[in-house]
Amino acid sequence: MQLIEDLKWRYATKKYDASKIVSAKDITQIKESIKLAASSWGLQLYKILDIKNPALRETLKPHSWGQTQITDASHLFVFCSHTSVSDQDTDDYIALKSKLQGMSMEDLKGYGDFMKMKINEKTPEEIIPWTERQTYIALGKALATAAALKIDTTPIEGFEIEKYNEILGLKEKGLTASVLLAIGYRHKDDVAQHQPKIRKSMDTLFETYE
Repeated sequence: MQLIEDLKWRYATKKYDASKIVSAKDITQIKESIKLAASSWGLQLYKILDIKNPALRETLKPHSWGQTQITDASHLFVFCSHTSVSDQDTDDYIALKSKLQGMSMEDLKGYGDFMKMKINEKTPEEIIPWTERQTYIALGKALATAAALKIDTTPIEGFEIEKYNEILGLKEKGLTASVLLAIGYRHKDDVAQHQPKIRKSMDTLFETYE
């Protein structure tokens, strides 16, 4: 299966070749895979920021443990999660479902009301971890798609969330930074590309109940 070989090929790139830029076509495919990712209720309670501005990336770098991927990678995506979920989020989804699947709003009202009830059962402390988990599913799709395109990536959790939120004005938008994704092409001197992939054995990782 080609996907397995692609995933064996990918690794968390440590050093990028800053002279190599990922094409707009390939970035669009990665974005499309994020768009198609599964999410709870299909609500897609996240937003991805494509940080192209070099000066802004330099500003973010010190708040990212000084990692060179922030500035040297071709692209930097900031995956942001919603910090709250309103009834309007559900209403917008139901309206889109009605439009795309040709169902009446009246027929969908019961489903929408059930969604609202279950979501409103969550406490404010439960909302962010829940929306963040959906964000990571989208991240996984981006990693797999980039690997299939032979484009290198680095998922990054080593950054100061509050500083990112402040610099990017995320709090005012009802968002919080969750995880970063550097996208580009590995530098020929990146020693990490030659190291064996460290993974647990199948027997250790999986347990079967029969």
